[in-house]
Amino acid sequence: MLNWRWLGSRLLGALITLLGVTVVVFVVLRTIPGNAITASLGIESGTLTPAQRASLEHFYGIDRPWFAQLWAWISGVAHGDLGLSLTNGKSVTSLVASSLPVTVELAVLSALIGTALGVVLGVLAGSRPGRASDSLTQGASLVGLAIPEFVLGTAVVTLLAEAFHYFPDTGTFVPLTSSVSGNMSQILYPSLVLAVAFAANVMRTTRSEYVEMAEADYVRTARGKGLSPGRVRTSHILRNATIPIVTLTGIQFGYLLGGTVIIEQIFALPGMGRLLFTAISNRDYPVVQGTVLVIAVLFVLVNLLVDLLYRMIDPRTRAA
Repeated sequence: MLNWRWLGSRLLGALITLLGVTVVVFVVLRTIPGNAITASLGIESGTLTPAQRASLEHFYGIDRPWFAQLWAWISGVAHGDLGLSLTNGKSVTSLVASSLPVTVELAVLSALIGTALGVVLGVLAGSRPGRASDSLTQGASLVGLAIPEFVLGTAVVTLLAEAFHYFPDTGTFVPLTSSVSGNMSQILYPSLVLAVAFAANVMRTTRSEYVEMAEADYVRTARGKGLSPGRVRTSHILRNATIPIVTLTGIQFGYLLGGTVIIEQIFALPGMGRLLFTAISNRDYPVVQGTVLVIAVLFVLVNLLVDLLYRMIDPRTRAA
């Protein structure tokens, strides 16, 4: 049974977190040298007359005090308005709506590949601790964690370009509903790159939990009753090792939603990361604030869903 008091406290904490993220991002953006005027005009901004500069500051809305700008931003968000882009005049909501599906698909596919691969390798290593397969798998996971994503992504693009004449498509993104093959040609390779570190983390957690659960008394009892190794592995070991795996997977998935900036740049994907990178370069405050807020909302929702799933899997936590 769902504990409504617990859910209410979690939602209140989520709202406070999102408000804190909004304020921090707002303040940090305005401590960075430059503004929308210098970003749009460059060195020509130095030739502006005081009247022209004042007119542009009023146009961009940066002539008001910070607290007034912050209050206007929060009020707009409360009414579902994320503002307008300072560079192209489009609504931030429309920009986010067009880029969000790309990042979500990239994160989901990476998580699916990484989780499946990590669990399989973790079980393989944990079922034979100390053997060659265990050492080899653990060594591969360390390599996967050690290689930076931008290095691996660049290497993959270079290899594909030289061997298969494949280049990241800088044109229009092909949705999965329009063409499966076209979509996969754009999204599969970056998903594999992101899945490497994801799988390495899942593998290490799965192996650790598998080894620990395999020595538990109830597992020995199940083996003593003559249950098949496969049933012992799935019904007794993996089932009880699920909780930390689910927790880790949820946390990593949340990080993926906001951590695809470099990969989206390398593979020319028009996702949230690329939108955020461009907006920061252009000092486009509304786009940066809106993008970060949406990413924070998704991260909070993912963590809330993980907590709910955690409570469903482990009944002992429901009374907490």
